[in-house]
Amino acid sequence: MSDKNPKEKKYFPVGSYKVEMISLPEECDWAEYLPLEIQYIFARYPEYQKRVRAILTQGKAIGVRTVLKTPENILKAVHTISVHSQHNYIITWLPELLRNKHLPVITEADRARAAAHGENLEAAIATIERDRLRFKRLVLIDEENIGIKPEEQRLMTELSELIYPLQVDYAVFRVIADNAHERTAIAQSIIKALLIVGPIAHILEKFAAGIGKVFAASADDLLGESAELMALRGSGFSWRELARRSRILIPVFALATYGAFSVHGLLEEGHIIWGGIIFGLSAVALSLTTAIQSFFMYQKNLRALHQEGKEQIGSKRELMRLALRQDFTNPARLGLFLGAAGAPFMGILGAVLGLMSNGWVLAGIGSTESIVAGLTVLFASRINERRFRRRLRRLIGHRPKV
Repeated sequence: MSDKNPKEKKYFPVGSYKVEMISLPEECDWAEYLPLEIQYIFARYPEYQKRVRAILTQGKAIGVRTVLKTPENILKAVHTISVHSQHNYIITWLPELLRNKHLPVITEADRARAAAHGENLEAAIATIERDRLRFKRLVLIDEENIGIKPEEQRLMTELSELIYPLQVDYAVFRVIADNAHERTAIAQSIIKALLIVGPIAHILEKFAAGIGKVFAASADDLLGESAELMALRGSGFSWRELARRSRILIPVFALATYGAFSVHGLLEEGHIIWGGIIFGLSAVALSLTTAIQSFFMYQKNLRALHQEGKEQIGSKRELMRLALRQDFTNPARLGLFLGAAGAPFMGILGAVLGLMSNGWVLAGIGSTESIVAGLTVLFASRINERRFRRRLRRLIGHRPKV
C-alpha cells in the first residue's frame, strides 16, 4: 500500500501484507532463492516440484502472501479475551487456540463481565478461529488471463495444506508480537528526557551544584514510571489495579529524592562509586519498584487462572517462569526492566569519568531505562522476525545464516 503523504501516519484496519512470487519454471532449479514456504514444500515433499514447474509453464504464478501487521479485529478479540476472561494473560491460551483450536476456558462470570463492557467472548473467539490462517497463504496468479482450471485449484489447495504448520506458527508469532508492541509511550519518554530534562539539569547544575542531579534523577524517574504504567495499562491492567499498588511508590520516591540529594556530597567526599550507584538507583527507583511489582501481579493472576481451572501449574518454578514470560512478551516492559537494572552501572561510569556535573550526562544516565526500552521496542520486531525465519530454515533443513 502506498502512502501519498509520508508525514501522515495511517492505519490499515485490515492489516498490511507482502507478496513473494515465483512465475518462471527455471526458478524451481534455484531453491535457495525461492520464498521459504516454497523451499519448505520442495524440501519436505519433493514430488511437488515437478507439478509446480508444470503450472508455471501454463502462464501462472504462485505467490506467498504474508500479513505484516495483525488486523485490528483480531488484536481487539485477543485483548477482549485476555482482559475479561484470562486475567491479562495471553501465552497460556492464545498459542493453543491458534495452533490446535483448543478453546480457552470461559466461565459465566467472564461472560457477564465482558457483556457489562459491551463485549462478547464467544464472538471474539470466533473471530480468531475464522481468521487464524489468513496470516500466510498461497495464491495462484493468472498472469496471462487465460483462466484457472479445476486441477490447478486442487493443486493450490494441496499446497496450502502442506504449509499448514508454517501458517499456524507464523500466526502465533505475528499476533503475540503485534499484541505486545508498545511504541508511542516509550518514544515520548525518550524525547522528553533527552530534550527537556537535559538542558534544565545542565543549567541547574551549573548555577546550583547538586540541584541538577536531584532534578535529573527525579524527572527521569517520573518519566520512566509513566512509561511503565502505560506498558502495564496496555497489557490490560486497570487503573484501579495500578492505583492500588501505587501506595508504596510515594515512600520510594521520597527515598530516591533523598538519595539524589546525597549524591553531590558523596562525590565531593571522594566516594565516587557509591555516588554513581546511588544516582543511578535514584533515577530508576520508581521504575524498578513497578517492574518488581508487575511480576508479582502476574503471579497473582496466574494463581487465579489455576483456581478457576483455566491453567494447570505443576510447581512454583513453573509459576514464576510463566509469569516472567508473560510479563516480558511486552518488549517495552522488558526494555524498561533491563534499563532500570543497568542504570547503577551507568551511574558508576559517569562518576568515574568525572561527568556528573554535566546536565546532559545526568539526563542520559537517568534515562537509561527509557533509552533501553526504546531500543528494545525498536528492534524487537526485527529480532523476532529473524528468530522466526531461523526456525523456518531449520524446518527446511538449512543452517541459519549468521
